[in-house]
Amino acid sequence: MHDIKVGEKYEVYIDNMAHEGQGVGRIEGVAVFVEGALTGERVVAQIDKISKNYVIGHVVEILEKSRDRVEPLCPYADKCGGCSLQHLSYEGQLKYKTQKVKDNLERIGKVYTRVHDTIGMEKPQRYRNKAQFPVGMVEGKAAVTGFYAPRSHDIVPVESCMIQHEISDEIARIVRNWIRKYNISVYDEKTGKGLIRHIATRVAFKTGEVMAVIVINGKDIPYKKQLIDALKEEIRGLKSIVININTKKTNVIMGEENITIYGSDNIIDYIKDIKFEISPLSFFQVNPVQTEVLYGKALEYADLKGEETVIDVYCGIGTISLFAAQKAAFVYGIEAVHQAVEDAKRNAYINGIKNVEFISGDAEKVMPELADKGVKADVVIMDPPRKGCDTSVLEAVIKMNPKKIVYVSCNPSTLARDLRYLEDNGYKTIEVQPVDMFPYTYHVESVALVLPSIF
Repeated sequence: MHDIKVGEKYEVYIDNMAHEGQGVGRIEGVAVFVEGALTGERVVAQIDKISKNYVIGHVVEILEKSRDRVEPLCPYADKCGGCSLQHLSYEGQLKYKTQKVKDNLERIGKVYTRVHDTIGMEKPQRYRNKAQFPVGMVEGKAAVTGFYAPRSHDIVPVESCMIQHEISDEIARIVRNWIRKYNISVYDEKTGKGLIRHIATRVAFKTGEVMAVIVINGKDIPYKKQLIDALKEEIRGLKSIVININTKKTNVIMGEENITIYGSDNIIDYIKDIKFEISPLSFFQVNPVQTEVLYGKALEYADLKGEETVIDVYCGIGTISLFAAQKAAFVYGIEAVHQAVEDAKRNAYINGIKNVEFISGDAEKVMPELADKGVKADVVIMDPPRKGCDTSVLEAVIKMNPKKIVYVSCNPSTLARDLRYLEDNGYKTIEVQPVDMFPYTYHVESVALVLPSIF
């Protein structure tokens, strides 16, 4: 047994970085996760928490620092829970993400394949087209907007966020001033009282159209005209102002009901040459620049010639399906969220794409049904949520015997697990391409090309 104590300080050499970007080292043979430390550094860490097999601490002093360590660009970096890698150079972030994908594939999946260098952004700031700012009171005085501190619901007031579009900051400022000026109540999570909960924004990068959403714990807002006038006056491209009603005592941000109080119910954006209608509740990738890179890579791996049947599992609003449909004979898209399927059908319609069918239902039910019906897929594209694919989905895919599987993943550990399953059932992972969709955070997306073992 070790005698490491909470509150004590220890010198640690950091030889790796963990899934969420903490430095990893050892104290008396015990793994320690050190918040704020980087690979190759020698640090003094103070212990915050002791678990059975590991301990958690944070940096109090850096004795030898990494060449990749930089001063954070953002003044809120040490308080806000939004970005955890501000102290790591952008080049260092990309190296860390590549290594993380490799480590996960090898350690969890025993999958040994070529992992390319992570594709980064030329300008890794201001890349997000969607923001959600919680609104609250700080010390019972003025209403503030910002982001939550790490692992808490305490709001860190933020005037300007370097990964959001500037227009999102502007909208938050205008709404905040309106709340203060007219003394409008803001929501208190503890009591469930108060009106204004969140400010959400969407900015279409290609068309410049802007949507502002005010999430409220009620049916309507006072001083509505004043808010509309203030936003109209200052926000270029403003197309839509929506009130979203969420009266539940929950930490889910949006409610089901939207009331448009100005302009249209949705805004339009493009990914490459395909047009998408985005409503307040639509899922739409938050980094439009890298979305084109990610989907471009998925389609390059699919290498469609025009006569294939494609199944896009977990298709969302049909983004990949519609691109695939431009190059394939027919595409089936499967998605569990009914509203997303409605959006997908609408997006197919407004783009005049007819060789696609969207099916609403859980992939684990729909895929086996299609396989039993004898639907043969030449190419299967999968883009599952963080928890990865259900085993029944993978079984159905194998039963369909596709010539090619393209797996898009937002979580390297579940990707590794699922690739192992495919490799145990007649497939081989040819290569994996990580893409940096979320600079300054520990998240990484990857695209894997998987072919039958005897190809």
